[in-house]
Amino acid sequence: MNPEKRLKIEIGSLNELPVAAADILAVAGNRRIIAFSGGLGSGKTTIIKAICLLLGASDIITSPSFTIINEYRTEKGEPLYHIDLYRLKDISEALDAGIEDYLSGDHYCFIEWPGIAEPLLPGDTVRIKITPGEGEKRLIEFE
Repeated sequence: MNPEKRLKIEIGSLNELPVAAADILAVAGNRRIIAFSGGLGSGKTTIIKAICLLLGASDIITSPSFTIINEYRTEKGEPLYHIDLYRLKDISEALDAGIEDYLSGDHYCFIEWPGIAEPLLPGDTVRIKITPGEGEKRLIEFE
């Protein structure tokens, strides 16, 4: 059985985000595509921000809800891609946005609301579901 099927990370507050971000990267290993699902306000962007900061992002991390794709740079100049597919109606819009170029590269690509592009995601994509609890509590499950 894939060990990710059993892995869960529970955080009780935003102060625990750096540890959760490190745990996510440890599970991802050398895989660079990480897809996040969860309802509105579940914390997808917040966790992606923590991961990007851990990777050394020197840019301000914001939700790409309206731009669809944000590119950040690490202090070493390496790109990090943050994609939000919430507003897309079908897979053709994801293709028009150039998602295949981001998925085929060697750089980190964090995807919110990946469902519409599921057929395009590589088989080794790390899939994470975030479920909010009371207050700042979150359950992060690898699917």
